[in-house]
Amino acid sequence: MIKQQQWALITGASSGIGEVFALEMASKGNHVVLVARTESKLEQLAERIKRTYQVRAEVIVSDLSELDAPQKVHEECQKRGLQIDILINNAGFATHGYFEQLPGSRQQDEIMLNVLALTNMTHLFLPGMLEKENGTVINVASTAAFQPDPFMAVYGATKAFVLSFTEALYEENWKRGVQFLALCPGSTETPFFDVVGANEASVGKRDTPEHVVAVAMRALEKGKPYAVPGARNYWTAQFSRLMPRKSMLRIVGSMLRPRF
Repeated sequence: MIKQQQWALITGASSGIGEVFALEMASKGNHVVLVARTESKLEQLAERIKRTYQVRAEVIVSDLSELDAPQKVHEECQKRGLQIDILINNAGFATHGYFEQLPGSRQQDEIMLNVLALTNMTHLFLPGMLEKENGTVINVASTAAFQPDPFMAVYGATKAFVLSFTEALYEENWKRGVQFLALCPGSTETPFFDVVGANEASVGKRDTPEHVVAVAMRALEKGKPYAVPGARNYWTAQFSRLMPRKSMLRIVGSMLRPRF
């Protein structure tokens, strides 16, 4: 349950779902730590939050795909005397295309950000929450987590990790005062697909980041380990667990196949 006057740290806070999460936390009377690579966008958002909600908003500029970035973010929070009560690991990106044709360095950064940074951020900030027996961790996965994703092989695998990892930690920690939630949105109206650079990577009607965050907040109130915004996305995720895996691969592959 999200309380007032806590500190919430949001990665990927400069736009999209991360920005909406930051506004949502501030609207509930919480202070925020905004983490992303683009300082100008973070500063603008911080000023908006402080002006609108009269809470504190700290900015930490960081490229979390770098190996030591989570440690530096944690050290910076300690330096500023910020005890993080709510961690929202939202930063991530996708690549699209034939696996062997995509730059290896780009896919490595994808794994570093989507998997390793999220894991390390959780490992660094969880002990402080456990010490107080109070905390919340939201890890943003995707509907891509529920089945392999041909032509987005690395992205789907990273999000499958996030879902499995988060559900496991949900079970480890719910009796210790820390709540975990894996948020699994489908296509969402954010700059995400501008980075991907392929319209076929966006399947179905795009949701709004506001609705995605609202679903996450309701799921937290109900104590759920994961949430899938949108009824169609939810039932598709369940259906993928029941279909023969080869059949599901053919369906997903046909939807995501590059259109050159």
